Amino acid sequence: MNQHRATHALQTSVMVAVIGSGTMGAGIAQVAAAAGHTVTLYDTRPGAAEQAISQIRAMYDKLVIREKMTGEAAHAAGMRLHAANTLEDLTGAGLVVEAIVEQLAVKQELFDQLEAIVSDDCILASNTSSLSITSIAARLRRPQRVVGMHFFNPVPMMALVEVVHGLASDALVAQCVYDTALEWGKSPVFAKSTPGFIVNRVARPYYAEGLRLLHEQAAQVHTIDALLRECGGFRMGPFELMDLIGHDVNFAVTQSVFRAYFNDPRFTPSLIQQELVNAGYLGRKSGRGFYTYDESGTQSAPAPQTEAPCPLPTPAVQFYGNHPLIRVLRGRFKGQMELHPPHASHMLMKAGSARVFITDGRSATQRAYDFDCPDTVVVDLALDYEQATRVALAPADQCQPAAFSAVTAVFQACGFAVTRLADVPGLAVMRTVCMLANEAAEAVNQGVCSVADADMAMRKGVNYPRGPLAWADTIGVRTVGEVLRNLSQTYGEDRYRVSPLIQRLQASGRNFHE
Repeated sequence: MNQHRATHALQTSVMVAVIGSGTMGAGIAQVAAAAGHTVTLYDTRPGAAEQAISQIRAMYDKLVIREKMTGEAAHAAGMRLHAANTLEDLTGAGLVVEAIVEQLAVKQELFDQLEAIVSDDCILASNTSSLSITSIAARLRRPQRVVGMHFFNPVPMMALVEVVHGLASDALVAQCVYDTALEWGKSPVFAKSTPGFIVNRVARPYYAEGLRLLHEQAAQVHTIDALLRECGGFRMGPFELMDLIGHDVNFAVTQSVFRAYFNDPRFTPSLIQQELVNAGYLGRKSGRGFYTYDESGTQSAPAPQTEAPCPLPTPAVQFYGNHPLIRVLRGRFKGQMELHPPHASHMLMKAGSARVFITDGRSATQRAYDFDCPDTVVVDLALDYEQATRVALAPADQCQPAAFSAVTAVFQACGFAVTRLADVPGLAVMRTVCMLANEAAEAVNQGVCSVADADMAMRKGVNYPRGPLAWADTIGVRTVGEVLRNLSQTYGEDRYRVSPLIQRLQASGRNFHE
């Protein structure tokens, strides 16, 4: 959790009002009451607030059973929850958090009403995930007291809170909300009110590159998902995650960000996902998306593509340099091998006639042509080659089957399941990570957030195994820039343009976290 000292947090004697008693509103109310605040919950639907309070109290009871909360604390928190019959019942609130429908006009109307009810020093916060805080506050007499307080679902479990400031937001108000979130046990980050804030913006490449790989027939969805999990270290692959979110929701967010950035090609929506939405294949909630689901929500998926066992090459395998992958391979390989210093071409291994390289954003075919080496094989990035159970390889079109078989055999002998991808530039994990890092760098470069907050947001908000900018430091900012430039040259698209911040760091030889 962020260790920033909470110096401006609201006192627990301050009443918190939550408007909207759906999943998000109820979760916010549960967290605020558990932190010691009296919480008043309001909903326009008759009886909805009372029902939500009953459910929150039942959740406290479950936490007692799990020994996550004492019985005394659960009872006290439950008694701090109250339902409001009208907005006027919120007059004594020091903080109001709205969690209603994502429609700008509706939120503006609500805040107009609230301004006439609450005191001038009451903070008005929106849980919006995509709407402009500047626009929400624009019609108010005191727009400086409006900030975003964007929680993530499920609120009691997810640590991240994006504290979003619009053009008129007072810095002390934003700091108060930040410190209050800290007191509630959350990990807050500051973000400027720009489309998608941090998480919904920086996460777009995770879905977009997966969809692009599928569009180019790199592999089937279950294989790409397996690579991002078993090699990339992500908890869920992009396709199973989109199925979980719902394609209607995910596609709508992508469209919204795309339009908000004036059709920037980095955020171009996918025709594949549009077709799923058109068909009503929305994911788990409809029983079908990229995968099919039974009535209990259990996913049906075949095993990922895995190469059959191959015989080891007869000549000694030659390993070059000290790359993390080579350290793992030479530590595990039991056959004949030779160790060599780093190769000028960045080659990592020779196995028979094959030459093996980490992908640099070029296809294996292009790299084979550039180096006049037909038997070229490229290997994908991994979060940690020591922990990875699967690795992706792609042979050049010129590569002989026996050469690819020799490389596959070495990886299999070292304990890896080998997936053969079609020869797409950048493969799966490398291009995804580089695009995530590039988008995070753009957010930092444009003043949306800090380097630390960008990484914190992606780790705490969407459970990435590593912050994208910390990941860029690990593989090398220069490598990230090289991969992106090669992708851009291959596709001829502005989508893969390199962030100016990455270019500056490359030129200076610095990393993001220096």
